[in-house]
Amino acid sequence: MNFDDLFGHIGQHTVDGLSKGAIYALIALGYTLVYGVLRLINFAHSEVFMVGTFAVLGLWTAFGVENNPPIGQAVLLLVLGLIVAALASGGTALAIERIAYRPLRRKNAPPLIFLITAIGLSLVLVEIFGLVLPKLLGEAVPSIFGRARIILGMPTIIEQKTLFTIFGTSITNIQLIVFVSAVVMMALLDWFINRTRYGRGVRAVAQNPETAALMGVNQERVIMLIFVLGGIMAGAAALLWSMRFGFTQNSIGFVLGLKAFTAAVLGGIGNLRGALVGGLFLGIVEVYGATLFQSSWEDVIAFVVLVVVLMFRPTGILGESLGRARA
Repeated sequence: MNFDDLFGHIGQHTVDGLSKGAIYALIALGYTLVYGVLRLINFAHSEVFMVGTFAVLGLWTAFGVENNPPIGQAVLLLVLGLIVAALASGGTALAIERIAYRPLRRKNAPPLIFLITAIGLSLVLVEIFGLVLPKLLGEAVPSIFGRARIILGMPTIIEQKTLFTIFGTSITNIQLIVFVSAVVMMALLDWFINRTRYGRGVRAVAQNPETAALMGVNQERVIMLIFVLGGIMAGAAALLWSMRFGFTQNSIGFVLGLKAFTAAVLGGIGNLRGALVGGLFLGIVEVYGATLFQSSWEDVIAFVVLVVVLMFRPTGILGESLGRARA
């Protein structure tokens, strides 16, 4: 165990963990929103994130982007990437809800059927991007989809540079952009849920769907809204992932989705602010663990921490449901 490296560079490892955990937190919001309203674990949400990464890659490839474009062009590409990823992920999430979950709700299917359906949808989306789509498109875009089963690199839009150093801890422009962007997105979502009319509808359905329906709240619109919001957050996470790590593949959502779900459970499933806390906590623990042991133990450490935390705090760190959330 490498205690010298861990404690000798504790600040640097913390910053790395925060920027990584911020991405987990954004993805975790999708799990939290859906569970908070429907009491459903949407395991297909990990592939909603995957679709967002391919949307970003497709946009940048279509524009013929090369590494390190001028700053003005880079900002435009990031804004367009955010819009395209949000539309792609939000649209995918909405399609999943309309095509798969809505018919099951109308038939009052048991929770196990929803869970099996979610897992099946996840596998279908992975195979579409890994096998079916390349055959349908042929050689039209071989640089993107023709090699989807291997890791696909992305162009570097913003070159990573150290902005400043605090007590020996270097903070790069990418780390700062990722962390600040993620926190701003989560703060906007928290404000939307707690301060707006539509947000009150979401909380009402989460707390008591029958009473909410009697008060005139359209449950179907609320359900559509939470899937779209979760998809938009996943799309934003896809853009930040593309900036920080710069690669994607058809199976990229599997482990990331499990970690984001872990973050949601750690923070308190159904709690928006808990998703933030859980994501940041998980990111830091992962980096600490990888430094203390080996990087190959990173995934193991994340799930061991989940088990340990839930042994002492089964409802998660914050443990407040979406229906009881208040500003």
